[in-house]
Amino acid sequence: MGETMIQLATSSGRPLTSAPDLDVRVAGAEANVAVGMAHLGADVEWFGRIGADPFGTRVLDLLRERGVQVDRAPADPALPTGLYVKDVAVPGSPVYYYRRGSAASALSTDDLPALRLPDRRLCHLSGITPALSASCDALLERIVRGRKGAGPLVSFDVNHRPGLWSAASAAPRLLELARASDVVIVGRDEAERLWDTPDAAAVRALLPGVPEVVVKDDDRGATVFTGTAEVFVPALQVDVIEPVGAGDAFAAGYLAGLLAGYDAAHRARLGHLMAALALRHIGDLPPLPEADRIRRLAEGTTDDWAARRGTGLHELEALL
Repeated sequence: MGETMIQLATSSGRPLTSAPDLDVRVAGAEANVAVGMAHLGADVEWFGRIGADPFGTRVLDLLRERGVQVDRAPADPALPTGLYVKDVAVPGSPVYYYRRGSAASALSTDDLPALRLPDRRLCHLSGITPALSASCDALLERIVRGRKGAGPLVSFDVNHRPGLWSAASAAPRLLELARASDVVIVGRDEAERLWDTPDAAAVRALLPGVPEVVVKDDDRGATVFTGTAEVFVPALQVDVIEPVGAGDAFAAGYLAGLLAGYDAAHRARLGHLMAALALRHIGDLPPLPEADRIRRLAEGTTDDWAARRGTGLHELEALL
């Protein structure tokens, strides 16, 4: 559940100040996760509000094409689909958001019945949504704290966006939501910025009651804490074309592995594979090879994975 937006991006190698045209794409953290999980065989539905406008139709059509159910996502006749513009030709690819007053910002506890949480195995949320509006924050609060022993597992990708709220403002609220979740995914540097935790062990110590904590450390790898167990899984070494969307791709692989019953190491491997594929493409939703081939690579031995990390994406592409 979360906001899916339209992305307008420069494509001519010229900056926004002189670009003659823009590419239109669909993007959104939770939608990216939904598409990745659906590709890997999970039964996935995306829920969020879009405008009753052509951009909203484009969002729903794209998600349907990628295997994600969207039938219960309401189209708001009064509020628009959010959009943002990405200046790819400028170093750092700055982004300009036009999302204030978007349809997604009107998500509220009134939407709870449509979510049908008792019927779900997993509900995936991110730290973007509570920053959109007070009503969005209230909806997340009800989801994470209103289960009372029933309902799905809640996975929470901290996903702090400084453009929406400062680290000082976001840190206590994101910590509250993380502590109320079942699976937390967070970047090591992100956690340090928010909570002053220097390493993965410190993040785990900050979230002692969370059953599963995944701390990503950029191109080094990810540490998975489950109960008292800890496993570190190194990332694949790849030549990065664009980093945007890799974190969502990792979450998609990891959570799809969780639903499929993979152990912690295999879940992280599947996450790394999906992230590696995302890193090699421009845009949030890269083309993906057959799911069986991706899963096969994740199911190798620890030695297989260590060897594969050294050869990086060249071997990955050859095998796929």
